[in-house]
Amino acid sequence: MLLQRLNHSFPVVRVRDEVDRLFDNLIDSAASFDPFRVFSAPTFPAINIWEEDKALHVEAELPGVNMQDLRLSVLGNELTIEGERRSPTMENGTFHRQERGMGKFTRVIHLPVEVDADKVEASLRDGVLTVHLPKSPAALPRRIEVKS
Repeated sequence: MLLQRLNHSFPVVRVRDEVDRLFDNLIDSAASFDPFRVFSAPTFPAINIWEEDKALHVEAELPGVNMQDLRLSVLGNELTIEGERRSPTMENGTFHRQERGMGKFTRVIHLPVEVDADKVEASLRDGVLTVHLPKSPAALPRRIEVKS
């Protein structure tokens, strides 16, 4: 166990581990091969969407995005999330690594049904945007009376 911990402190071993991780990710991506996805940057923000009887729900991870830098719009069955994550200001520091993306972003999400844009509600808390999208009356199931 001690030898294993010591091995991970050597730079060559850390590089080998990082290359192994990268190849594992590449192989996982190639399993469901999409040539544009394998070599492209991850989509931002990451989202979850789920549906209930009368509404859709969207959660988006937006760490470091301020509420005043965020805009949402709904048109038909599309939700658009636009915003900007600003770079931190440093007066006396130097970045050694900067992996978090900064700048403006836009994400258009095609929803499975049309929603009632007038009743959409959204909140931003702890870096997670939560959007409640009530379905439009036309998208709700209707009971049809059968006559004889």
